[in-house]
Amino acid sequence: MYRKYFDPLDYNLSADFRLTKLSDLKGRGCKVPRDVLHRLLEGLQTADKNGYGDGQHHQGLMPESKPTPVVGIGLDSCVIPIRHGGLFLVQSTAFFYPLVDDPYVMGKIACANVLSDVYAMGAVEVDNMLMLLSTSNKMTEKERDIIMPLILQGFKECAEEAGTTVQGGQTVINPWLIVGGVATAVCTQNEIIIPENAIVGDVLVLTKPLGTQVAVSAHQWLENPDRWNRIKSVISEDDVRKAYQRAMNSMARLNKIGASLMHKYNAHACTDVTGFGLLGHAQNLAKHQKHDVSFVIHNLPIIAKMATISKACGNAFGLLQGTSAETSGGLLVVLPREQAAAYCKDIQAQEGYQAWIIGVVEKGGRTAKIIDKPRIIEVPAKDTEGELW
Repeated sequence: MYRKYFDPLDYNLSADFRLTKLSDLKGRGCKVPRDVLHRLLEGLQTADKNGYGDGQHHQGLMPESKPTPVVGIGLDSCVIPIRHGGLFLVQSTAFFYPLVDDPYVMGKIACANVLSDVYAMGAVEVDNMLMLLSTSNKMTEKERDIIMPLILQGFKECAEEAGTTVQGGQTVINPWLIVGGVATAVCTQNEIIIPENAIVGDVLVLTKPLGTQVAVSAHQWLENPDRWNRIKSVISEDDVRKAYQRAMNSMARLNKIGASLMHKYNAHACTDVTGFGLLGHAQNLAKHQKHDVSFVIHNLPIIAKMATISKACGNAFGLLQGTSAETSGGLLVVLPREQAAAYCKDIQAQEGYQAWIIGVVEKGGRTAKIIDKPRIIEVPAKDTEGELW
């Protein structure tokens, strides 16, 4: 049975309090487009043609007198040789605005999202986290004193679930509520999977379903008659609420087991799927490969009924095109074909959640695409009363 989520009335707050309303002032979107971001970051570091530094470290990965990034700007985390001891620093940061109305779950999602960038590099043991938190000056003192501790609790408990702790951060006040953090892992060479070794014949595996943006948007539309009228003919209110709970459950789930199993099954590359959508992150990963390969995606696992909503909205979300933003999405893992099914089976056995083979690696020019008519996989395939998945 899925748990009851946050009810403002339980905390003597106004019945119409919505955490997501504190995102309204941010404007249209909060993610700089990928092509614009790359232009803005040009010149921030000296890089070889792959964006990995000076190109002298790919084989031995050993630090020189002046540390050069093994993985620098452009992928999920930086991987930097430490000056002493043959160790490497794997580090990433992320933050965003509230996208769900449960503050405790929002804290968990934010923490899981930060950790995923480090997990995408194969680094499973995180040594420390910092928390970045902005409380909104649009909140009343009572709302602040109730909501912010719940966000902090969710973030802290997710970090503990990951086997790490939160030892520092920064808190400010501005018009928006923002939550995020920094994850840091100090690793030996064999703890890291440099995401550049895809070869022709490999397959692509995804460890969480798509559709989180559609699910949280549809849930907000329940209170917006103009928007709700666009989709009410194709989905019930109960189905929207269940999809929202599935999205929260998925976003708050760690990618730690998927990252650990990448070592067992000899993963050749990985990224996590977040704000640029499945296709955006697949394209970015393909661009950084050593070999002349391309990624071709045939299957799209999507939270049940979210594809139907997307179609009813004229594909405005870009869900079927792979451009719909995800938050704390799954790992997109490049695996040897003969290992992929076992990887998926192992995740199912350890976590109780599915993973899917969604595409193949072909010879090509370091690009990625989704075929014209991909197979839509409804997740779960069958709805069970009282169960999320």
